[in-house]
Amino acid sequence: MMTVREMESACDSPVLTEYPEHPTKLTELTLRKTYYPYGFPLEVLTNSRIVLEMYDKLWSHFRHKHDTAPMRAYVHVTQGGGAECPPTPSFQYVSPHFVHIADAQHYVVIDLAHSETVISITEASLCHHLYIEYFFLMTPLTTIPVQPVHAGCVAWNGSGVLFCGDSGAGKSTLSYACARAGWDYLSDDAAFVLDDEEEPIVAGDPNLVRFRPSAAELFPEIQGIEQTPRAAGKPSIEISTHDLPKISRRQKVRVDFIVFLKRGSTFPAQVKPYSKDVARMYMRQGVFGSSEIRDRRYASIERLLAADVFELRYSDLGSAIKRLQRLVEDGR
Repeated sequence: MMTVREMESACDSPVLTEYPEHPTKLTELTLRKTYYPYGFPLEVLTNSRIVLEMYDKLWSHFRHKHDTAPMRAYVHVTQGGGAECPPTPSFQYVSPHFVHIADAQHYVVIDLAHSETVISITEASLCHHLYIEYFFLMTPLTTIPVQPVHAGCVAWNGSGVLFCGDSGAGKSTLSYACARAGWDYLSDDAAFVLDDEEEPIVAGDPNLVRFRPSAAELFPEIQGIEQTPRAAGKPSIEISTHDLPKISRRQKVRVDFIVFLKRGSTFPAQVKPYSKDVARMYMRQGVFGSSEIRDRRYASIERLLAADVFELRYSDLGSAIKRLQRLVEDGR
């Protein structure tokens, strides 16, 4: 701040004095690049080439599929910061904004109404790349115009099957086992119901599959692969499906069957009808935003619930896959 005497001198000077920038103003963003996570345009503006390199790793394998208004992410990388990893952010929702705060230099403000995300991180924190990717760079996906569902997805003869269930129910394992058996692979545990479709269409990331380390006992091809540390949750084994032979990938499909998984040690593979009310509650978890956004997401879920809902009880993957194939072909 200038003193009054300094202001008097400045006003007497023949040279026009410029008012200083606010001391808390964030950095100017001079770099720009557009990505297409799940086919939707995301424009990233930043002042760091390292940030763009990290986004390249996350989203460069997706191609433009949907002509929606672009989401925008403003990623400010400031000087300073300590060498230690910042704390886990705390979260607050004040409609229409989500706020994630780790500390005074590491925070995110998400504007759901305008699909814009402002991110502030330090240069020093970029060395903690898993932390930065998970808690900061992935946050613009909160504004993606789809309804996320905690589900794996595969397709047989063009008919989509959505695998739902609690963590550990076997969504990733069964999705990959189906892909090994000749099914199309879309997702291991995250599917996205498209808002702008008249049919129950979901998209996924068919380029990556994640396993719990115990899955190496089931699939010889992943034995010996180093575990991937996680910024949150347990370590996992992550593999690009491009490195796996004979895996057929597709990015979106119409869902005709929703299957809740119930894995047990002695279950013979059997399918029975399941509650659509439970399915609706399962899929509405995490729906937030304005009433307009919620109504749109709820409508997407209702389109998805036009599919038949079943429960699959199983103990071994081979019999489960055969039973699912019969379900798709016979409808029961």
